Amino acid sequence: MRIISGSLRGRMVVAPKQFKLRPTTDIAKEALFNILNNEIDFDESSLLDLFAGIGSISLECASRGMTDIVCVERNAQHAAFIKKTAKDFKLEGVTVLCNDVRDFLKIAYRSFDIIFADPPYDLPWIAQVPDYIFSSQAVNNDTTVIIEHPAEVSYAAHPQFSHTKHYGKVHFSWLKKSMC
Repeated sequence: MRIISGSLRGRMVVAPKQFKLRPTTDIAKEALFNILNNEIDFDESSLLDLFAGIGSISLECASRGMTDIVCVERNAQHAAFIKKTAKDFKLEGVTVLCNDVRDFLKIAYRSFDIIFADPPYDLPWIAQVPDYIFSSQAVNNDTTVIIEHPAEVSYAAHPQFSHTKHYGKVHFSWLKKSMC
């Protein structure tokens, strides 16, 4: 995985070969961050990265100046890899929690500006990911939720759905808390 912009631009993050990963493609990640560059101030924003994997999205945000990042990753080896990478890159403000996303969301005590979720595409409860997020304290009226998902999954019927962008096989759905 390559960091595409910011202070760590061009740095490679190479996960051990035994990790089973489906990293966000560079094209999709670049498109996502082109949109986010126009929507947020990275220096002033916070990120909750759910199903963090090896931290691709978190590291990209940190490279762009974000210093309030919480990664939630159930796989202990992946979580340790994110911690080590953040330490190796001397990144401040990256917290890594080895926890099940549903369990974390039940105890979340604060909200975030951006919540990014990249669940495994074969996750049995992938259709309910927005329900878990929006029932938690991690969301406030200004939180933007972005969920990466396969084409076979649609969140268009969800009450908080805004829109979907797709880049090849990668789909990003934006959701926002209803003001009603």
